[in-house]
Amino acid sequence: MPSFDIVSKVDAQALDNAVNVTSKEITNRFDFKGSHVVIDLNKKDFKINIETEDDMKMRQLCDVLISRAHKQGIDPLAFDLSKEGIQSGKTWKKEVQVRNGLPQDDAKKIVKLIKDSGQ
Repeated sequence: MPSFDIVSKVDAQALDNAVNVTSKEITNRFDFKGSHVVIDLNKKDFKINIETEDDMKMRQLCDVLISRAHKQGIDPLAFDLSKEGIQSGKTWKKEVQVRNGLPQDDAKKIVKLIKDSGQ
């Protein structure tokens, strides 16, 4: 029986470019002028740490990040936005995990479906 590999990886350089372009765009936007905004990429863990003044700006920043990443060739589903932002004093903080690879359970399901198809 032939073997195959399932790979689903996010290009670290494309992700870094998307974060940098997002940061530049946010600094030039009128609605973010004078606002506290921090967007930081942890390349080792594929996590993006975001800090803003309020929840609305947090959502806008996430939308800009996803659209810029999509233009860099990163699938929007690679971002795990399920965690809600946490208010810490006057700032909102959010950690966005970038999915790099398939979970083992999903990979096993895909292998089983392929083997059951008989091809």
